[in-house]
Amino acid sequence: MSDSLYDTLGVSKDASADEIKKAYRRLARKYHPDINKEAEAEDKFKEINAAYEILSDVSKRSQYDRQGDSMFGGQNFHDFANAQGNGNLDDILRSMFGGGGGMGGGGFSGSFGGGHGGFGLPDLDVNARISIPFSIAMLGGKHAINYNNESFDVKVPAGIKDGEKLRIREKGKNYQGHKGDLILSVEVGGSDEYERDENDLVKNIDIPLKIALFGGKVKVDTLYKEITLKVKSGTKNAQKFRVKEYGAINRKTQIKGDLYLKANIINPNIEDLDKDLVKLMEEKLPES
Repeated sequence: MSDSLYDTLGVSKDASADEIKKAYRRLARKYHPDINKEAEAEDKFKEINAAYEILSDVSKRSQYDRQGDSMFGGQNFHDFANAQGNGNLDDILRSMFGGGGGMGGGGFSGSFGGGHGGFGLPDLDVNARISIPFSIAMLGGKHAINYNNESFDVKVPAGIKDGEKLRIREKGKNYQGHKGDLILSVEVGGSDEYERDENDLVKNIDIPLKIALFGGKVKVDTLYKEITLKVKSGTKNAQKFRVKEYGAINRKTQIKGDLYLKANIINPNIEDLDKDLVKLMEEKLPES
């Protein structure tokens, strides 16, 4: 059973109440919008507060320990919170976990993951598949889709993988004024440039023979920006160069994987070389 609510605060499932409080205070200081001006800090701050509100309450924590991330429709808590939009998260969590604490509210207690079944309604959620271009899956962004004769943008978190799910609020079926959600199973499109291995990426790069033999620099386009790669003399074909934190982002830790650049050494066209140089190479180059 996945326990992403604990991951949000960076604590283990058997953490004490004091450990949870200390982790919350540390993260709240780090991501408070008055201190952290990064674009995603406010959303992260809301997630941290919501996670603490649940895990600091004995009854709510017990309910989550029994049901785990099934309460969030099988998503991790980050994706679930991200899908709710501004102003909806507290209301949704209140309906899931019942009254008390900072979320207030009535006495409902039940699983949200069952398609609103806790409200005595039929399952209003709809499951579908979506194909997302590789670049958007790596960098995040908006992806336009057409569903049920309606066009709208889906917010895609950076680093999403094949098989992960996105929950789109109130795009499911309607029943007596209630709306279900659209749950999208993600397929990430292929790339002509990159191979993905978990959060690491591999890319082939062309290196001229001269630079491979004697060393030098080559320009390389990455997902994030153009970089200058220093190539040591004696570089061999298929040799890999590691560029730290230029891979895909881990959505749980927010740490990027690495980029591995694989050398493809390009031999010059011998007909374009100086004849004396060709003759010298023919005489001096070893045969093995």
